[in-house]
Amino acid sequence: MTEATELAAHAFRLPDEIRQFQELARQIVRDEMLPLEQKYLAHPAKSHSLRARDALRAIFPPEVVQRLYKLSQDTGLWGLNIPEEHGGSGLPLLAKAVIMEEFYYCAVPFPFAEVPNILYHCKGEQIDRYLRPCIDGSKIAAFAQTEPNAGSDPGGMMKTAAVRKNGEWSINGTKMWISNALACDFVMVQAVTDPDKRQRGGITMFLVDRDNPGMKVVEEGLPTWLDSTPSQFIVNFDDCRVPDSAVLGEVGQGFAMGQRWLTIMDRLLRGPFCLGKMQRGLDMSIDWAKQRVTFGKPLAERQAIQWKIVDMYVAIRAVRNLIYEVASRADAGEDVRTEAAMVKLAAAEWGARALDDAIQIHGAMGEALELPLSLFYRYVRHARIGGGADEIQRMMIARSLLA
Repeated sequence: MTEATELAAHAFRLPDEIRQFQELARQIVRDEMLPLEQKYLAHPAKSHSLRARDALRAIFPPEVVQRLYKLSQDTGLWGLNIPEEHGGSGLPLLAKAVIMEEFYYCAVPFPFAEVPNILYHCKGEQIDRYLRPCIDGSKIAAFAQTEPNAGSDPGGMMKTAAVRKNGEWSINGTKMWISNALACDFVMVQAVTDPDKRQRGGITMFLVDRDNPGMKVVEEGLPTWLDSTPSQFIVNFDDCRVPDSAVLGEVGQGFAMGQRWLTIMDRLLRGPFCLGKMQRGLDMSIDWAKQRVTFGKPLAERQAIQWKIVDMYVAIRAVRNLIYEVASRADAGEDVRTEAAMVKLAAAEWGARALDDAIQIHGAMGEALELPLSLFYRYVRHARIGGGADEIQRMMIARSLLA
């Protein structure tokens, strides 16, 4: 741990029980994850969007993957984001943010159970069919909200519609930029069921099995700079028939459910996703500046480099304190939609700038694929678009300020 990391760790006095989990996560990253990073970075199968299981299995031998999964399960970290009533950790959101920051310090993904919190609305047979398989890792879900002409305004411009006829629902429309659609077992699909009400009670969430003949994934996908192979897809629904039992939650409440998921699982927790990478960039930059000599002096003695390092550190402290405050308020039951937008906006914008500075400090080495900096930059830069662009976060914050 560098001096900067140690100093930052004391920026906010966490409860002792959370600090214990923080130290456990840090130890795992140091002992288990970082030694694997060089091989991960050198492999073309590394990916932003794939599940940890798929990326790990594509790169490492079975014994390595099994060890990481066993470690996750033995420590209880597998159920980090799962409520206690479903066998999970039951930890507060603040603890989750702290732990996730530690794991995002490394490029190698750590295996956690991936359960969209929308699925906790499952009832009856949906629990055994969808929720529990996601908890144990045997199934993966995809979330389908975005459309070709309804990215930033899905509630107002969504065209995918579901009509009930002959005792079932028929879904028609197209979704775009859907992560993991090709590899998933089922899709959580938002569709308009009342065009007059739309996002105010007229959009419903449906659970659609991947093998439903009315749902087709365009298999070539949408190539981006994040992955060596596409992981974002176009999904077409053509008279996709589903029964009433496929409705997740209540008819008309699907948009509100999606927004609750985006508030916490995407916007707020995208904060530690960026923060861990920012901290790694700072630590690497400090080490590099001390050892790299140009024109007879270490880079650390150059004011231009010192100021970049200071700017990175100030941004990290500000983002970390904002995350901790908002997570604590969410744990207390407050509505933190506006504050979560602030977290995403600050972490993504300042994170991209911090990683850009880290690359600049390293010079040509900053672009070397053997270092995680260029990969981290792409991930953090993507965070300014994915889950709602910076401009949308500003609109949400402004709407709250000017209400």
